[in-house]
Amino acid sequence: MTNLILFVNAFLSYLLCFILIVALVIVACVIGVKWRKSKDAKAAGAQTDAADGSTTA
Repeated sequence: MTNLILFVNAFLSYLLCFILIVALVIVACVIGVKWRKSKDAKAAGAQTDAADGSTTA
């Protein structure tokens, strides 16, 4: 019985670690997508400003 308890304890520990890593990966992907969209929007705005001939500081 002791071995079963030790196994379940180790299994739950690794499962919790795995869930934490998966959550961090998801958060990093969401932040990366938001950051990329923001950068692309700024680049598109700079291209339209350059095409209009206006200058921004």
